[in-house]
Parts: sequence; C-alpha cells; structure tokens
Amino acid sequence: MQVMLCSHNNQSAPREPIPSSNLETYMSQFLKKSSRTLAAAAIAAATSMIPLSASAQSADSYPDKPIRMIVAYSPGGATDIVGRLIGSKLQDRLGQPIVIDNKPGGGSNIGTAEAARAKPDGYTMLLGTIAQAINPAVYSTIPYQTLEDFDFVTLTMTSPSILVVNKDVPANTVGELIEWAKANPGKLTLASSGAGGSPHMAAELLKLRTGVDYLHVPYKGASPAMNDVLSGVVMGGFKTATAALPQIQAGSVKALAVAAPNRLKNLPDVPTMAEAGIADFNVASWNGIMVPKGTPQAIIDKLAAETAAVLQDPEVIAQFEKRAAEAGGNSPAEFKAFVEKEMATWKEVADAANVRVN
Repeated sequence: MQVMLCSHNNQSAPREPIPSSNLETYMSQFLKKSSRTLAAAAIAAATSMIPLSASAQSADSYPDKPIRMIVAYSPGGATDIVGRLIGSKLQDRLGQPIVIDNKPGGGSNIGTAEAARAKPDGYTMLLGTIAQAINPAVYSTIPYQTLEDFDFVTLTMTSPSILVVNKDVPANTVGELIEWAKANPGKLTLASSGAGGSPHMAAELLKLRTGVDYLHVPYKGASPAMNDVLSGVVMGGFKTATAALPQIQAGSVKALAVAAPNRLKNLPDVPTMAEAGIADFNVASWNGIMVPKGTPQAIIDKLAAETAAVLQDPEVIAQFEKRAAEAGGNSPAEFKAFVEKEMATWKEVADAANVRVN
C-alpha cells in the first residue's frame, strides 16, 4: 500500500508517493521536526517579551536602593546647594535616599565623565549645569559628549547673570562702562570663575556685541573672583544672580544690568541688558538632572514627574526666589531641546571669540 501526503495548497505539485514500509520512519522524523520548530517559535516569542516585561517591572519597583546624585562642584557652592535642596525633597517622594556625591575638578569635566560612565539603571544622576553646554565647544579634549552620553530628565532651575562692577568704578550704567572702556583701551578688567565658564563667555559676548576691549582675569572659582571685585583688584565681571545678590543688596558692588529678558523681582531697579541698549543678551546659569545614556525611558519619565512635583513645592520655590532663581520642571524632550539650543549658542560665541581651553 502507498500513502499520499497532500498539501493544503491545491496549486502545489503532487508529492512522490511514500512506500508504506517507510511511513513510520517518515512520520517520526516529521513530528520531531515540527516539535523543534514549535519549540523554537515558543522560545522566540517568550524571549521577545522579556525586555518589555523587565522594563515595566524595573519602572514599577524603582527605586529599591539609594540613588547617587553627582555634583561636579565643591560642597557649599550654588550647584551643591541646589542639589541638596532638590535631593532632600526628591528622596521623600521616591522613598529612597538621594546621596550627593561631590566630584569637583576640571571645569566640572571630572564629575561629568564619571556620571557618563555609570550604569544606565537610574541609580546615578548628574546635576548638570551650563558647563555641559559650553565645555564641548571650548575644551580641545573632553572625556564625554553631552548629547551622546546622556539622557535628559528635567531642567531644575535658572538664574541669570548680572554685570557688576566695583563701587568705585566711574560708571553707573552699561553705556557709561562701554564709553569709559573705549576711552581707556586695555584698562577694563573683568573677572571670571575660570576660563571657559559662563562668566567668561558672557564677557566675550559683551565684547562681540559692543566691540569693547577688556582684560580677562580668570580665577579658580566664583568666590575669589567676587572677592577681588569687592576689593578693587579687578573692575567687575558677570556674576550669577544667586551668588551676587547679597553683595548687590548690601551695596558692596554696583549692578549695571541683568542678562535676562525681564528685570528681577529681587532687584527691580536694575535694568535688563536690552534696556541698557544691548538687545538679545540673555545669559543664565542653570541646573538640570541628567542620567547616563540608555537609562530606561520609564525610569526617566518617573524621575521627571517626581522632580517636577518637587519643583512645585512652595518651600523650594521660596528658596529659589530668595536666590533670584526660577524653578524649572519641563519635560525630558523640552530639556534636551533647551540643552541643544544652549550648546549651539555657546559654540557660536566660542568660535567667534576663539575661546579654547587646553
């Protein structure tokens, strides 16, 4: 007897008849092959569901241990203060400690590089600053790339820069300072917290916009720079409102203009740079939470939502306002777009002014 195995496709060619003596062997091989195929399909299907399941599970249980927040500056500085304020509130909402890990040095490059190399599991965050927008444009070599090595969570705060001068400087407005500098070429001295930092870049932007010449005097930090402005060793400089506000309110230095679209509530009599005659001159220091590239999106979204809630806390808002700063809380996509715009702005200034840090 011969047995014919027929296809379901009526268009296919007829198969050769299988002798009955070989039927048992054929069927055994056919079933084994089918079993292997079905098993492989089942394994593939199950495996394809693992990443989604693990991602969802990690987001649901996150965090289940302390989170490290790297601050690439020394303890006690403006960035450190912001990090500790936000961290103390965020840990209450997440139910796990936020451990501030200060990693200063290299214009913030040391701490930033360590954050970039961390495991992208949501347990290492970087409190990023404007340095992550400027440094790639001014450093000849840099141990990270901002856009390639980080994902973005949310902007936490902004604080505009203010042009301040020693109280004995013969100028009470930006216009008078520029006029004096042009009448006394090479004598205007402006301090910064370091080459390539935002105060330095703001001064270079002033030079580009007005043609005024000045001598750049870099210091190792904002505090020594301000001290020498107070003592008259240097004439002035751009200072973050958060850091300069106490000295301005005490009358120890003169504030000529704020580099922001609007006047500050804390300093209602200080004009904006636009009001002083220099349009589109906006320079602000900022902080924002960044995480290593590849952190699960569900964890990023959770961190963004919880941090935004912290930034709506009346106590946090009051602390920021007291320091002439504004709370953030935008989305991850908005924060990334903000950083991209900042990077483009400062690259343009760095290239035009030929600012390079070895």
